[in-house]
Amino acid sequence: MTEWSTTLLGVIAVSTLVMALIQVGAIVYAMRLARRVETLVAKVERDVRPLVERVNQLGVDAARVSKLAVGQVERADQLMTDVAQRVDTTLGIVQNAIVAPVREGAAVFGALRAVLDTLRSLRRRPSRARGEDEDALFIG
Repeated sequence: MTEWSTTLLGVIAVSTLVMALIQVGAIVYAMRLARRVETLVAKVERDVRPLVERVNQLGVDAARVSKLAVGQVERADQLMTDVAQRVDTTLGIVQNAIVAPVREGAAVFGALRAVLDTLRSLRRRPSRARGEDEDALFIG
């Protein structure tokens, strides 16, 4: 081997050694980075766990509140339906108890007025003798 080839072989050996050192350094750095990431993930999981539990609890509470609200709305709807039916029934009773007798009373008063008007009109007419009425009917 010549000196030139020995020099090149030495350069190759040194560059291989430098590359190996760089790779070892990269592996060590990657391992440290992996440990830091693992520590960070564990910390985030530890910090987030109560939040997740709280969000789950809020979901359970929201479902419970929603269920209660639906129940209250259904009760209010039933109450309004019952009130409407009772108002209709009450108005029917009032109409039968008050309006019908008032109509009947108005009819009775109308009949009395008609009788009184008839009696008044009979008084106002001059009474003619019966003979005069018969003479008007006589043809002859």
